[in-house]
Amino acid sequence: MSRDLLQFGPLTARSVHLCIDMQMLFAPGAVWAAPWMERVLPRVATIAQRFPERTVFTRFVPPLRGADMPGTWRRFYDRWPCVTGERLDPMYLELLPGLRELVPPAEVVDRATYSAFGGGRLRACLAGRGADALVVTGAETDICVLATVLGAVDRGHRVILVTDALCSSSDTGHDAILAMYRRRFGQQIETVDCETILSAWNR
Repeated sequence: MSRDLLQFGPLTARSVHLCIDMQMLFAPGAVWAAPWMERVLPRVATIAQRFPERTVFTRFVPPLRGADMPGTWRRFYDRWPCVTGERLDPMYLELLPGLRELVPPAEVVDRATYSAFGGGRLRACLAGRGADALVVTGAETDICVLATVLGAVDRGHRVILVTDALCSSSDTGHDAILAMYRRRFGQQIETVDCETILSAWNR
């Protein structure tokens, strides 16, 4: 297990746990299942339970109809009409058991794009909290987590990825993205394991 320390100092009362899309939509048996999700859920839940009031869950919420979306999103939903609001059982939008019970005090931010910053609600949420760091967990490492992390970097946020609390449906994509973060974003993204986060975040 990695025992990397937090390179840029301790976590504080203004640090935020940003948990990306740990929803039934990506759980085993769902159309977009990320097979590792059940495996990482205990670590995600442990971090969220440490400070639920500092946790922000995001949810990917597809549009009612694919035609409501711009550009290539229409082609995307032509491929996946079963997940549009017209057809999808709303239960698939819910957070996984063990996480949904933390709301409130945890907060939920919805959007319809890969990046959790899409639509502006997350940006306002973090600004209101005066967030000084984002501890990132969730799904999928190489899609929505990737888009959100790059958006956070562009906004100047300190980003700490919890490597064993992330999941994907692609081992290759997961490994490649983590390698890219370490090699190319050393001043903006820290990568540590869950044990390191729990040891470092005590106030």
